[in-house]
Amino acid sequence: MSAPPSARRDRITPFVPKLVEMTSLVLYGDVWERPGLSKRDRSLVTIAALIALGWQDQLKAHVQRGLANGVTKEELSEAITHLALYAGWPAAMSASHTALDVLETQG
Repeated sequence: MSAPPSARRDRITPFVPKLVEMTSLVLYGDVWERPGLSKRDRSLVTIAALIALGWQDQLKAHVQRGLANGVTKEELSEAITHLALYAGWPAAMSASHTALDVLETQG
């Protein structure tokens, strides 16, 4: 499987074509296809890492992907709350806004 469509990624392709190629072939074409974790679990782990690192732009896309992979609204809420004590309150508060923005746009 290659990377899901992304207008943001399409925008940077002329600037960093090799990075986009590696994203499609290595990250989504290989790592995300490994059998050791389900896509749902990979999404939850990725969301947790992005929350901890404070990478909100990437978090938005991965919350969308996580929902598509079966992560529930309740699981997102629990993950964010749990991470407040490990990754920091500001990280959890920022992630809450990002996740809620995604949830509100998906209806």
